[in-house]
Amino acid sequence: MRLACFLLLFGSLASAQVRPEDGATEVQVWTAGGHSVSGGRGNTGIWNAGLRYGWVLTEPHGPGFLVGRFEYAIEAVPGYLIFQPANTAYGAGLNPLNLKWNFATRGTLVPYLELSGGTLFTTHSVPPGTSNVNFTTAAAFGTHFLGQKYAWTIEGRYLHISNAGLERLNPGVNTVEIRLGIGKFRRSQK
Repeated sequence: MRLACFLLLFGSLASAQVRPEDGATEVQVWTAGGHSVSGGRGNTGIWNAGLRYGWVLTEPHGPGFLVGRFEYAIEAVPGYLIFQPANTAYGAGLNPLNLKWNFATRGTLVPYLELSGGTLFTTHSVPPGTSNVNFTTAAAFGTHFLGQKYAWTIEGRYLHISNAGLERLNPGVNTVEIRLGIGKFRRSQK
């Protein structure tokens, strides 16, 4: 079923791969995994997977090597597994705020920086003894590998999960993840 949905999604995008340029949209399927680092609850592993839809909003801006294009995106994260010492929490999330800076390059590698935020709903409290509803913030550095049909993506991501004071306890979970994605940039139909 998952493979059929994946093929349907990308089969309908039969046009050739374009660059992340003004007016382009991005569609991507991704997965990520990582482990907790200091600054919050430790000994926690995370795996998640999701779908992304983005809009490249600007022409190139910026000085010198910082020149790039701004992209806004939303993400649905239907698969979240949080491996805690007390239990494994299953969850889903929505990231409505993804601000991405695609550096303007001429080759097939397009590096980027990203800041994002959203919500996470889980079957068990994360961390244990806190809340089933959490907020996520992240910062990432990655690169797109532009192919003929698809854009492959790899990135390093710092992810913070906390309940933002919804419960009395709010220790948070900080992780470093590696994220892999496959997607497509395409020009909007006018």
